[in-house]
Amino acid sequence: MIVGVLVQLSNKSVDRIFDYKVPSFLIPKIKVGLRVEIPFGYQKLEGFILEIKENSTHDQELKEIIRILDEEIILSEELLQLGKWMQEQTISTLISCYQVMLPKALKAKQGSSVAKKYDTYYRLGKIENEKLNAKQQEIIDCFNKEDCIKKEVLTAISLSSVKTLVKKNILIPEQKEHYRVLYNSEIENKYPLTKDQSKVVKKVLTAEKTNVYLLHGVTGSGKTEVYMELIEDTLKNDKTSIVLVPEISLTPQMVDRFTKRFGNQVAAIHSGLSEGEKYDEWRRIYRGEAKIVIGARSAIFAPLHHLGMIIIDEEHSDSYKQEDKMPRYSAIDVAIYRGKVNKCPVIMGSATPSLGTYARCEKGVYSLLELPNRVNGKNLPDVELIDMNGEIKKGYNYFSKRMIEKITEKLEKKEQMILLLNRRGYSSFVTCKNCAHTIKCPNCDITLTYHKANKMLRCHYCGYATFLPTTCPECRENALSTLGVGTEKIEEELKKLFQEARILRMDVDTTSRKGMHKKMIEAFKNHEYDILLGTQIVAKGLDFENVTLVGVINADTSLNIPDFRSSENTFDLLSQVAGRSGRSEKKGEVVIQTFNPKHYAISYVKNHDYYGFYKEEMNIRKILKYPPYYYLVYIKISGKDYTLLEKESQKIKKSLEKYLQNTIILGPSPAFIFKINNIYRYGIILKYKKEENLYPTLKKMDDHYKSSTSVKVEIDFNPIHF
Repeated sequence: MIVGVLVQLSNKSVDRIFDYKVPSFLIPKIKVGLRVEIPFGYQKLEGFILEIKENSTHDQELKEIIRILDEEIILSEELLQLGKWMQEQTISTLISCYQVMLPKALKAKQGSSVAKKYDTYYRLGKIENEKLNAKQQEIIDCFNKEDCIKKEVLTAISLSSVKTLVKKNILIPEQKEHYRVLYNSEIENKYPLTKDQSKVVKKVLTAEKTNVYLLHGVTGSGKTEVYMELIEDTLKNDKTSIVLVPEISLTPQMVDRFTKRFGNQVAAIHSGLSEGEKYDEWRRIYRGEAKIVIGARSAIFAPLHHLGMIIIDEEHSDSYKQEDKMPRYSAIDVAIYRGKVNKCPVIMGSATPSLGTYARCEKGVYSLLELPNRVNGKNLPDVELIDMNGEIKKGYNYFSKRMIEKITEKLEKKEQMILLLNRRGYSSFVTCKNCAHTIKCPNCDITLTYHKANKMLRCHYCGYATFLPTTCPECRENALSTLGVGTEKIEEELKKLFQEARILRMDVDTTSRKGMHKKMIEAFKNHEYDILLGTQIVAKGLDFENVTLVGVINADTSLNIPDFRSSENTFDLLSQVAGRSGRSEKKGEVVIQTFNPKHYAISYVKNHDYYGFYKEEMNIRKILKYPPYYYLVYIKISGKDYTLLEKESQKIKKSLEKYLQNTIILGPSPAFIFKINNIYRYGIILKYKKEENLYPTLKKMDDHYKSSTSVKVEIDFNPIHF
C-alpha cells in the first residue's frame, strides 16, 4: 500500500504530495485524513494522508511512514475539499489551508506542549469480609448513590483511608479526561419573539431553497434572539450550527446568552482561549458533544458533522478577513462555500451591512430580512454632532462643553456611559519643538506611540519599545513634546474633570492578559464602573441596560485614513457605537465630536440613515471603479534590498500588463507604511470586472517567486487594507 502525504512545512517549494510505503502492521489503520510521522530528508516530520493507492509513479525507492499519530481522522472529507478550494481561491500553500483549520496541538512541532487533562475517579471493587473503620465505611457508603466518584470527594473524607482501600483493591482507580472549559448549565426561559422577529424566522424556515440571507436590523432589534430561534429549529432536526462574531470582546456575552438557552451544547473557539482549551473544544466539537460553535474567524472551520446553519454576526466587520499570513481567506466566503456543500442557510446580520452585501441583496443574489424596530419599542438614541472647530476657539480641548454637561448629568443620575476614541496609547507621536524632529521606529517607517503608564515609546507594528528620552535625539535640546491623543491620555483627563467617576479603560493594552475582556465586561455590567472608555472593541455588540450616553471623542480618526473604505468604516463605527446607548427602558443619547460635521459619513449617522449613506457612497464607488462595482487584488512585493525591490516591482507590472488585457493596473507604489521591521514594501493594485487570465497569470507569478530569498510576493484577493 502507498500513501500520498502532505508534509506540514509551510514552504511553497515542498507544498505537494510525497509518496510513502505503509508497513504491513499499519495497513488496517490507514485512512485519508489521518496525521502521520514520516522521514523527510534527515528529519522526522508530520503530515496528512491525502491519498491511498496501490502504486507510485516515482522511480526511486520509497521510504516508509514511521507511525500514525492519531486514532481519529483529523481532516474530514469536507475539510479536505474545503482546503483544496481555499488553495485555489487564495493562491496559498495547501498545508497552510489545512493548518488554519486546526488547534495548535494538532500542528507539527507544536503539539507536544498541549496534553489532555485527566481526573482520577474510583469505582467500587469487591469487599470480601473486610473489617472497615468508620471513615472507610463512610467512603464505601458514598457508592450507594453513585457508581463512580471523583478522587477529591473521597479524599476529603480521609486521604489515608482512600489509600488503604486502594491497596486492598476495594477502590479501583480510573482516569477520566476532563475539559478545561466549563459552561453554565442553568437553562433560562427564552423571550417571546416580536412580530418582526417571528416574520424573519418564518421566512427562513419556510424557504423552498437554501439561501444566503442578510438580516438588516437596527441596533437593539433582537438579532441574537432570531439567531437562537433558528438554531433551536436546527437542533430539533439533529443538525449543528456555527455562529461567528468579529471580536473576542463579543464572544463572552454571546457565549453566555447561548449557554443560558442551550446549556453545554455550546463550544467556543477564539484567540482568548489557552492552547489546551482550544484543543479540548476542538475535540468536543469533533466528537459531537457540542452542537453549537461560537467564535471568531477561525471558528468557521469547526469540524462539525451535519451542519445545518451558519450565522455571521456583524458581517460588515473587516476582522473576518485574514490578511497577515497565508491563507488570506475571508471567513464569509468560506461560510458561503460550506453552506453550499452542506445545503444549509447562511445568515449574515448587521445594523450597518457592508456595501457589497447590501448590493447583492438589491440584485437578488442574497435574500434580505429586516428588523426595522428595537425590541423594547423605543426609538433609536438622539444623536448630537458637536463641531470641535468652534469648541477649541472657546477654550475646550478634548471635551466639548456639551460632552462635559452630558457626562456630569449621567453621573448624577447614576447612569453609565461609553466613550469611544479609536486610538490607543497616551499620544500619537513625540516631536521636538526646537528642531521639529519626530521620534520614529528604527525598524519601521512610522512614528512611535507614547505610553505614559510605563514611560515607553512603542511601535504598534513591529513591537519595538524604548524609554522616552529626556532630550531630543537630534538637537539634544530639552524640547520634546507629545502630540495627538490616545485612550490613555483621555483617561487621565477624565480623572481630572470627574474625580468621583469610576473609569474603566478597554483597549489592546489593558486587555492583553487572558480573560480580561470577560472580566471587564462583567465588571461594567455590574456597575462597578461609571464610564467605559475604549477603542473600537467597545463599539460592537455589547449590551448594557444602564448605558444612556455614548460619547465619541474624535469621529474623524478613521475618516483620515487613506483608504477608499474610510467613509464606510467611519459610518459603521459611529452607527455601531451609537447603538450601545438606550438599549433598555431608559432613553439613550449620543454626542459625537468632529471637525467635519458636514461630511456625509458623519451627517447620516445623526438620523440613523443607513440607506442614505449607502446610495451616496455607492455613487462615489461607481465613479472611482471600486468595490462592489469592481473586484480588487493587491500584490505586495517586499524585501530588504530597496533597489532590487523597485526593479522587480516594475518587472512584475510589465508582465501583468502583457497578460491582463481587461484589468486596470495601479502602481507599483510604496505601501502606506513603506518599511516594517526593516522590510521595504511596494504594492500593485488590480481592478477588474471579468478577467479570464487573472488566476493563471497570478499563479505563474507566484510560482516564479516562490523560491526567491531576496524578493517576496504576496497576493491578496479582495483586500481590506493596502
